[in-house]
Amino acid sequence: MNPSHTLIPSSHYLPPSLLPSPFVPLRTAKRRRFRVSFPRCFSATSSPPQVPKDLNGIEILVDKLSAPLRLATSSAVVAVAVAAGYRLGSKFVGSRNAAIGGALAFGVAGSAVAYALNAVAPQVAAVNLHNYVLELDNPSMLKKEDIDGIANRYGVNKQDEAFKAEICDIYGQFVSSVLPPGDEELKGDEADKIISFKNSLGIDDPDAAAMHMEVGRKIFRQRLEVGDREADIEQRRAFQKLIYVSNLVFGEASSFLLPWKRVFKVTDSQVEVAIRDNAQRLYASKLKSVGRDIDAEQLVTLREAQHLYRLSDQLAENLFKERTRKLVEGSISLGLDILKSRTRSVSGVSQAVEELDKMLAFNNLLISLKNHLDVDHFAHGVGPVSLLGGEYDGDRRIQDLKLLYRAYVANALSGGRMEDNKLAALNQLRNIFGLGKRESEAITLDVTSKVYRKKLAQAVSGGALEMADSKAAFLQKLCDELHFDPQKACEIHEEIYLQKLQQLVSDGELSDKDATALLRLRVMLCIPQQTIEAAHSDICGSLFEKVVKDAIASGVDGYDAEIKKSVRKAAHGLRLSRETAMSIASKAVRKIFINYIKRARAAGDHTESAKELKKMIAFNTLVVTELVKDIKGESDDESTEEPGKEDVIQTEDEEWDSLQTLKKIRPNEEHEAKLGRPGQSEITLKDDLPERDRTDLYKIYLLFCLTGEVTSVPFGAQITTKKDDSEYVLLNQLGGILGLSGKEIVEVHRSLAEQAFRQQAEVILADGQLTKARVEQLNNLQKQVGLRQEYSQKIIKSITTTKMAAAIETAVTQGRLSIKQIRELKEASVDIDNMVSENLRETLFKKTVSDIFSSGTGEFDEEEVYERILLDLNINKEKARGVVRELAQTRLSNSLIQAVALLRQRNREGVVSSLNNMLACDKAVPSRPLSWEVQEELADLYTIYMRSNPTPEKLSRLQYLLGINDSTAAALQETADNRWVTSTAEVEEFVF
Repeated sequence: MNPSHTLIPSSHYLPPSLLPSPFVPLRTAKRRRFRVSFPRCFSATSSPPQVPKDLNGIEILVDKLSAPLRLATSSAVVAVAVAAGYRLGSKFVGSRNAAIGGALAFGVAGSAVAYALNAVAPQVAAVNLHNYVLELDNPSMLKKEDIDGIANRYGVNKQDEAFKAEICDIYGQFVSSVLPPGDEELKGDEADKIISFKNSLGIDDPDAAAMHMEVGRKIFRQRLEVGDREADIEQRRAFQKLIYVSNLVFGEASSFLLPWKRVFKVTDSQVEVAIRDNAQRLYASKLKSVGRDIDAEQLVTLREAQHLYRLSDQLAENLFKERTRKLVEGSISLGLDILKSRTRSVSGVSQAVEELDKMLAFNNLLISLKNHLDVDHFAHGVGPVSLLGGEYDGDRRIQDLKLLYRAYVANALSGGRMEDNKLAALNQLRNIFGLGKRESEAITLDVTSKVYRKKLAQAVSGGALEMADSKAAFLQKLCDELHFDPQKACEIHEEIYLQKLQQLVSDGELSDKDATALLRLRVMLCIPQQTIEAAHSDICGSLFEKVVKDAIASGVDGYDAEIKKSVRKAAHGLRLSRETAMSIASKAVRKIFINYIKRARAAGDHTESAKELKKMIAFNTLVVTELVKDIKGESDDESTEEPGKEDVIQTEDEEWDSLQTLKKIRPNEEHEAKLGRPGQSEITLKDDLPERDRTDLYKIYLLFCLTGEVTSVPFGAQITTKKDDSEYVLLNQLGGILGLSGKEIVEVHRSLAEQAFRQQAEVILADGQLTKARVEQLNNLQKQVGLRQEYSQKIIKSITTTKMAAAIETAVTQGRLSIKQIRELKEASVDIDNMVSENLRETLFKKTVSDIFSSGTGEFDEEEVYERILLDLNINKEKARGVVRELAQTRLSNSLIQAVALLRQRNREGVVSSLNNMLACDKAVPSRPLSWEVQEELADLYTIYMRSNPTPEKLSRLQYLLGINDSTAAALQETADNRWVTSTAEVEEFVF
């Protein structure tokens, strides 16, 4: 912390009344033989040294008189003065009163002289105390008895102002002398010295505290006298030391005895910082004695020092850890200097390791002390060492730590084995360095791998490994000695085998001698067969792949005898299995096939695409087929037919015989003579392209075979050049290249035939009507395209069904289709559910129910509506009931309104029909009695319906719905009978 920012107040904060007068230097007496104590000041400008004080006048007389003698002398002076006054008064005046007056006058004068003698005694005692202290070799030698002796000698009280002032002045000078200058650190014994001296002086704490404040004022005045920044900083540090030592001297009482905040305008936090910083510096100074040989007694001493310095546990712990870290950093730096030295030797590495061992021993010592029974009495911070927060914390120095760790690992393995104690040491070293597990393991693995390789080479060259009964046990023992992962050892074995294999195949082939050497190496290193095959596939395969790529790059015209020879030599000389060689060749060939496919897709039309596919077929026949033969070692006379292809075709004999395009792709002797030998079909694009893409490419070439090559000529005309059936043989080879099975090929041909048949059949069945003439026409078309009857019938049915479905939907939408016609269509095996959507069927159901409610019969058959009609239309029953409920409730009130309207129009038949519709709605959904404002109209409706000869059930239900009671109904019955008997006019047919 920069002391220039704390604790010393600015000059304008200190009131003038608080500025004490500086010590007035006494005049210099003659030089005496005194040992003078020079107080150590807080600035470069020290105050004048203290000199003995001299006695003047009466002080000399008092100094020579003891206290009893001085009192006797004082009494004698007073008595003599009184006697002298009495005598003189009697002699010169001659009266008794004059004598008494003279005695009084001289007595007062004598008393004044006696008082002067006694009053100057404290000052004389103070001067003697001052001079006595100066005569001492060390002011701390002053004892309380010495002060008491001087006070008793002159008969003064220590609380006398002058004497007390001298004691306080001596104390203040001592405090100033004990505190070191601003650029020096505290030693730690200052507070004890001051307390001891204070006790020797017998000064009270308030008086002593006042002198501490006076020392602070002196520091402030000296700060005002200096003019440079460095001196100002020095005074600030001195003030911090004063605060710290003063707090140690007065303890808890310092909070009210030392008013730093009030007098010097400093804050509590500044006071705390001063105490904390000085305590830290003292403790840090104490920690300098801590070395690698620290013991329990030293830790107890440090704990006591912490309490003495009033340092918090956390700060003490941090300082202790910092000290141990610096000790460790010293070992690390020394080890690094040795390792990085240009003149480094083997012994230098050992010296670096020795430094690390010392560091580890120190770390173990700290760990053991942490587990000590009396650890509560030890200094805080005892425990494992950490580099956090130090010079080697961070990524900048991590490489140096890794260098040391690597050196330690190498030294641990220098004897050819890793001891258990070295493993534990490495774990501790990793923790101290803060290395991650992955980093440390990488370093250990690197060093151990080199040692393992070296020991393995010695075992192989010396024959120990070859003579061992169990090679695996020998290698395992080697791994155990080095604490080496057997899996990593296996990887090293594989790497050694790969290097040996690369060396032997550098000339392009493996001789029998080379194979024997590899077998011997494999047995000694216990390498699995799977790993051997993978290694050969990788090393030899890369060489073989280069040969294959060169052969492929030669093109259709460049695959000559020399290329064939190189392929055969590589395939058999590198001792690759046939499967491995074919796999490598397949990978290279398929890349070329994919390039042809990309160019075919990028072509402008189907003809250009087919030409690219034709080039791919030629490449397969002339290059890939020969390449496969050379890899297998077959002669030109041996067959290269695809195994299993004939079986697939035999399972589809009927299909192959029916479709003309399928018949043509079967090779015959004429086509074989024209095109030569068939191409290979082992290397295919089955796993490189999805089935949809492969069938699309096949279909493109099939269309090319069917349509021929189209050539554009001037004036916008096109000429189609028809190809012979040899193109179909190439189509068969394309199917093999694409990896299509016989079933997939048949499916492509069938789909194309179905497409052609459907296009012409839709023209024939344009109106959806299937007549006898059209059936014959479709049969001829079927034979022409070679499609089997079951597929043609399916297409015909699909077309007629689609046409019929469209017609049915149109009829339903226009309302021309009734439920009766629907039943007739279902009886004719027409799939109404698929032809008519559910929404249209629900609409048809709603229309049918509406017709029932409008029929005027007054009937509603629930079985017909909820069973038969729902079954015919295949709709949800609950949804149908909802439709019926909604329609019935709406039509019920509407039927009443319509009946009243027809009543007013005198339409008797219409009234009866509307009332029947109302009864039908009520039968579907029973209703409560209806309300109407004109009751006479309801009576007329009842009367008209009664005359239509309804059934009693309907008439009774109508009476209920119209809200007509029985007496009114009977009256209406009687009135209607009488009125109809006497009625002769047309008008009287209606009752109003």
